[in-house]
Amino acid sequence: MSITSSLNKTTQQIVLRSEKHRERYLALMSQQHQQSPSQKLTSTNLAHAYAASSEQEKLIFRGKSNPINLGIISAYNDLLSAHQPLKNYPDKIKRSALKLGCTAQFAAGVPAMCDGVTQGQTGMQLSLFSRDLIAQTVAIALSHQLFNGVLMLGVCDKIVPGLLIGALRFGFLPALMIPAGPMSSGLDNETKADFRKKFVQGEIDKHQLLEVEQKAYHEPGTCTFYGTANTNQIMMEMLGLNLPGSSFIHPTSPLREKLIDYSTKILCQQANDDFESSALCYTVNAYSMVNAMVVMLATGGSTNLAIHLVAIARSAGIIINWDDFDDLSKQTPLIAKMYPNGPADINEFSKAGGLSVVISELKSAGLLHDNIRTPLGEGLDHLKKIPYLEGDNIKWHDDHAAKLQMFGESSLSENNSVIASVKNPFDKVGGLALVKGNLGRALIKVSAVSKENQSITAPAICFSDQESLKKAYQEGLLYRDFVAVIRFQGPKAMGMPELHQLTPILLSIQSKGHRVALLTDGRMSGASGAVLAAIHLVPEAIDNEILRKIKDDDVIHMDAKNGILRCEVEPKELEMRTISSGVNLLEDQGLGREMFEVFRNRVSDAELGASIFLF
Repeated sequence: MSITSSLNKTTQQIVLRSEKHRERYLALMSQQHQQSPSQKLTSTNLAHAYAASSEQEKLIFRGKSNPINLGIISAYNDLLSAHQPLKNYPDKIKRSALKLGCTAQFAAGVPAMCDGVTQGQTGMQLSLFSRDLIAQTVAIALSHQLFNGVLMLGVCDKIVPGLLIGALRFGFLPALMIPAGPMSSGLDNETKADFRKKFVQGEIDKHQLLEVEQKAYHEPGTCTFYGTANTNQIMMEMLGLNLPGSSFIHPTSPLREKLIDYSTKILCQQANDDFESSALCYTVNAYSMVNAMVVMLATGGSTNLAIHLVAIARSAGIIINWDDFDDLSKQTPLIAKMYPNGPADINEFSKAGGLSVVISELKSAGLLHDNIRTPLGEGLDHLKKIPYLEGDNIKWHDDHAAKLQMFGESSLSENNSVIASVKNPFDKVGGLALVKGNLGRALIKVSAVSKENQSITAPAICFSDQESLKKAYQEGLLYRDFVAVIRFQGPKAMGMPELHQLTPILLSIQSKGHRVALLTDGRMSGASGAVLAAIHLVPEAIDNEILRKIKDDDVIHMDAKNGILRCEVEPKELEMRTISSGVNLLEDQGLGREMFEVFRNRVSDAELGASIFLF
């Protein structure tokens, strides 16, 4: 089926807007390819590069005029459950490459923060900036000019976007991502959320909460809710960088092991292909980017991707903005429900057919482009394929329907609680809404908020950090209707930390029958839930006089359906007010925050990707 006229219009607006940037980017990639950097390396350069290699690897390199050498970049650490399984991947990749007559080298390890650990802590102020630091680390690794392809190992929040941003600046090379897969389902997400609410209400202590949390996060693998990490994986499949159907296979599955081999095989093949049919710069294009945005909206993906996809796109010469997300959200039905948008987790989503079913449904409605590239070949249908083992070999089901026929599983029902059809969606619009007005522009994750809570008109209560709000809550001052205005959390002021620890507090107040909402220039988590939250506000407080002039009890009007965000104070009165001085950045010292002042001084606003790079 051909795409809808609305999807075509939005896509062509992006293509036209990006034309000069994209031409400049592709010209740079072509120039770098034609210069064949690796061919300029001297014998001394090469001797250094291969000094620590095995004799077999040295023989392969010396015996071929154009040897294929893959660069491995990994975000392994065992602090992140999602990344702990990556520990032995490099050795597996090296063995696979050798069997194919290629070599592979571990080029770099990149930092990998866990936002779950730093939630509510000072370290969260470094989290978003870690993405661009990762991208710089990738550039340093690939600057050795020794590689014919790049395998990137990473899963979580800022890590996958950082890896891809860095790799796209070496987009003349082919590249693939290899994930580790989710942990098995532990304590269900609704019970976990309920216990968090009980904790903030003082009904259980921290030891009881820890016991509950450890039942939810209980083994190696990605957290199973549909937050940023799992949204990343779906985005990488849609961009043609993860093997189709590979994202949500358990880390210890025999299939997971074979997928590592298969990714290595595919990249070795791509490294031998011609430039335009294999290079990363052509895989990531306006059409694959629009597909990723549509699927993010159709599945209620993490709000963080509304920042990361902008930054990723710009690194490939593609200019997207929040108007594009808003346009696409109005065209795209919500057809998946995973926590925080519903009770199911990512494993249940996978069992229900996962991305294969979502793609089939969206394609039938003309909401996805077909002219895209995947690791398995050209065309959207390749992304519907599902891997399985036949003996020791990977085979591919054509799609979820073929899998059902082979294994006799139940088929997709229009009443399915995890994945719905486009004819009977969970909602007629996608997961995000853009709101704007005299306060600026912000995003709301509507997929997790009930219809009756998607608008509010209420007095403001202003805070300069989340600790102040938590203190007010503990003192019993917040049991009323209000909009919590948390300022000076933007990238220039504070590195744009997530404020997810506020979710249980606001939910607790909302559950008592009060109407509450959040307005902030900071971020919420991919797990942001059922409280109306206008986030990522631009301009941020440092550059936003009206936001800095708001006082307690000023009326705020926020309406996700109609795209409104206003402070209902007369312009003349606002003009006469003094401007809040905000945060004292000189006090923002310790735990390495002072080392990132150069990032805060250079960073763009959230709608431009909150990036230090000016691509």
